[in-house]
Parts: sequence; structure tokens; C-alpha cells
Amino acid sequence: MKRKIVSMITAAVMGLSLAACGAQDSAAADTADNNATTVLVDANNADQTFPITITHGLGETVIEKKPENIVAIAWGNPDVPLALGIVPVGISEANFGPRDENGLLAWTAQAYEELGATPNVFKDTDGWDYEAISDCNPDVILAAYSGISQEEYDRLSEIAPVVAYPEIPWTTTWQEETLNDAKALGLEEEGRALVEETEKLISDSLANYPDLEGKRVAFFWLSEDDLGTFYIYTNNDPRAAFLGDLGFVTPDSVTGLIENPDDFSITVSAENADLLSDVDIIITYGSESLVTAMKADGRFDNIPAVANEAFVLLDSNDVLAAASTPTVLSIPYCINDYLEALNEAAQKTK
Repeated sequence: MKRKIVSMITAAVMGLSLAACGAQDSAAADTADNNATTVLVDANNADQTFPITITHGLGETVIEKKPENIVAIAWGNPDVPLALGIVPVGISEANFGPRDENGLLAWTAQAYEELGATPNVFKDTDGWDYEAISDCNPDVILAAYSGISQEEYDRLSEIAPVVAYPEIPWTTTWQEETLNDAKALGLEEEGRALVEETEKLISDSLANYPDLEGKRVAFFWLSEDDLGTFYIYTNNDPRAAFLGDLGFVTPDSVTGLIENPDDFSITVSAENADLLSDVDIIITYGSESLVTAMKADGRFDNIPAVANEAFVLLDSNDVLAAASTPTVLSIPYCINDYLEALNEAAQKTK
């Protein structure tokens, strides 16, 4: 069951001045469902003193004053200000998964609806729309989870201060994304509260699935048309890192194949698939025909997940596939569905 996103964290707990608008409805929602993750904050309240400096993988960004016009680009970054009750002046369309008429994933669209706002979406999946971004007159550009190059960063920085990824492209965790983007808005404490609340939601949800504890899970990428080479995401990739948040164990065989500690995936030849003899569950994009192809191939027989057909198959047309790369809004929207799918796979390992 999908969870209502908007809630409020009380001022007594958070030390915040909450926006008066919608407080009664949000409190009722929180009573009905304590798994929500949006914090409504007073736009005039800042828990940080400006200017602030954020160090990231492409340098240092100085934000002189509290941003009012916020642009959020790339994957998941729009969800952070929305989760804080702030409507960005412009955002990137989602580039994967089922999107609505505005190019938004379900949880992002729901946040806009609950905040009573209309999104201004950049159609930038084929390259940044610098002109459209500039037309928003942003005070900051959020890109804490992204793969922007130095050249792109420099060009975007001519428009407004840019918050890039902490160290390596496309390796930012949902926690880092939330904290870094929130810090840029002068709302680091509120961002920390969002992370803590979401981590509690994860912990509470896991209590309903005791059979998942200790399972060795790996996130694969395979092509049914050519199984000769496939890929496994390392814990540098947010999809695999999120499995750690869910209490799963990275198989030793996967760890042993990592040569460069900075890589977010490893390439494996099917001839070496027998090395993966400790993988209990495989998560991958595809359908049942992929499982059939792997079992017929013969080279994957030594993988317990294949022998037991213990797969979580992600359909790119389903929200769960998009939610596998988590954000602070996608987690409460899909956590139970994800755990249920993993639990079904886990039952096959017994």
C-alpha cells in the first residue's frame, strides 16, 4: 500500500517553526500513518548562517545567502526541497520509469499535488537546458546526486552556485543527497531529521519481514539477448548501497571481484558465473523470460539464486524499478512493495 507523503515533524522535537498552513491535516495524516517523510518548514526560518561553503567532487561552492529560487536537476534532487515543503522554480524530468504527463515519477508528482503547486520541468534528458535553467533565475542549483562533468559544472556555475556530488559521479547515497541539498538551502537540521525519520521507517518496515535478515543479495544488470557478459553494482551505486540499508549482506564473491574501489559496477564474464556461489537473491531489470534464459544457459547453475529462481525482477514500466535508486520521497512510497518482492524471493531460498 502506498503511503501518503506529506507529514509534519513537531517543533518540540525538531526545534523548528512549522508553517501554519496545513498543520491540522498533516497531524491527522501522521496519526493515520507514521511512515510519511515530508517536513513542512517555515520559509523564513534557517538553521544555518550564511554564507556557507559546501565541498564536493568538483570543488567548493559558496552560497552567500539563503536561496529563494531553487533549481534541482538530475535524479532525485527535486525530491529533497519538495520533502522539505519547498517548491523548486525548475526541475529535471525523470529519465527512467513510468512518468506522468509532466515527466515526473509518482512520488514527485504526489508531492507537488500535496503542496498545491504546478511543476516547471526541464526536458533535459538529452542534455542540460541551460537557457531554461537560467530563465528561472536560480539562487542555487541542486545536483548532489548526478554525473555532471567539470565542463557542465563550470557552465552551470555561471548561472548560480551548484551543489555537485560529494566525491564520485553517480555514487551519492540518498542520505548524502538529502543532507547536502538540504544544507545548501540552509536547512541541514531539517534534512537530518528527514534522514532519521526515513531510516526509522525502514527499520520499522523490516520488522515485518524477519526472513530477510542475513540474506546475501546482489543487484545485477543482464541482457537476455547476450548473457556472455553481465554487470553487478557495487556498494558505490545507490541501488546496491540501499540494500545495505535494508540489512542485506553483500556476497563475499561480489566483493572479491572488485578491483577498483571507486567503481560502481563490475563486469563479469558468464564463464566466471560459478564464482558467485553465495548469492541468495538476484535483483535485476527484466522479466521471467530472463530467468528462463539464464537457467537454460547452463553457466549460471552454480548461483543459488538462479537454481532457486530467487529473483526480484524489476519492470521498467513499474514504479518499483525507478524506486530501486532511492530518494527521500521514493522510499516511503515503495518500501513495502520492495520488501514484499524481496521477501517472496527469500522464501525460495529456504
